[in-house]
Amino acid sequence: MIELLSSFSWTDLLQPQWYIENGGLWLLLFVVFAETGLFAGFFLPGDTLLFIAGIYAHKIGEGATAEPGLTHQFLKLFNLGHIQNEWVDLVVLWALISFCGIMGNMLGYWTGRKVGPAMYHWRENFFFKRRYLEQAHEFYEKHGGGAIIVARFLPFIRTFAPIIAGIVGMNRAKFTFYNVVGCIAWVFSMLFAGHFLQKWLMSAFQFDLKQHLEYIVLGIVVVTTAPVILKLMSGKKKAKEKEAAAAAAAAKKALDAAAENVE
Repeated sequence: MIELLSSFSWTDLLQPQWYIENGGLWLLLFVVFAETGLFAGFFLPGDTLLFIAGIYAHKIGEGATAEPGLTHQFLKLFNLGHIQNEWVDLVVLWALISFCGIMGNMLGYWTGRKVGPAMYHWRENFFFKRRYLEQAHEFYEKHGGGAIIVARFLPFIRTFAPIIAGIVGMNRAKFTFYNVVGCIAWVFSMLFAGHFLQKWLMSAFQFDLKQHLEYIVLGIVVVTTAPVILKLMSGKKKAKEKEAAAAAAAAKKALDAAAENVE
C-alpha cells in the first residue's frame, strides 16, 4: 500500500488500466458506481474501463503465466474459484457491473429528488433560471426514457442525467425501468466488445490491445462524442436557418408596409 501511494499520480485516475492493476474487481465496481452515484465521479474513465475489463474478465496475462481474471475474485468468495469458464466469467462480471451501475444511477436520482424541490425557490441569477427546470421537466416527460438510456453511452453526461431526472421529478418507475435497460445495454456493449475484439485481433493479426491502450481510448472517445458534436452542429445550423427565415420574413413585412404607405 505504501509503495502504491508513493508512486501514485493524479493522472493515474485517468488511466483505466491503473484501476484494474491496483484495485482489481472491487475498485472497478466502485468506479462504475461512483461515476453516476457520486457527483464528483464525472472524470472517471467509465467506457474505457469497461472495455478493458472485458479483456481481463477471463484471464490476466498470456500463456503459462496467465492468472484467473477479474471474475475469479468474486467467485472464490463462494468457493467457486475452480469454475474458470469464459462465458461464466463474462456473464457474472456483466451482472456485477450492471448492478453497481444501476445502484449508482438510483443514488444520483435520489439525490436529485432531495435537492430538486428546494431549487424551485432559489433566487434567479445569470446562471440559474427557474424556466430551465421547467424546460428540463418537459424534456424528461417527453423523452426521459430515451435520454436515460442514451446518457449511459455519453461520458460526463451520464454522471448528471440521473441527478437532473431526480431534480425535475421524473416518474420513479419510469426512471427505474430505463435505468435498468440502459445500464445493462451499456455494460454488455463495452464488456463484450472488449473481450471478443481482443480475441479476434490476437488470433487474426497478433495485435494485443493491452499494449495499445491509446487506440482504445481514442476510439471510444470518437464513437461516444461524435454523435453529440454532430447533434450540436446540426442544432446550430437549424437555429441559424430559423433566424435567417425570421429576418427574411421581417424584411418582407417591412417592404410590404413601405409599399402600402407609398400607395
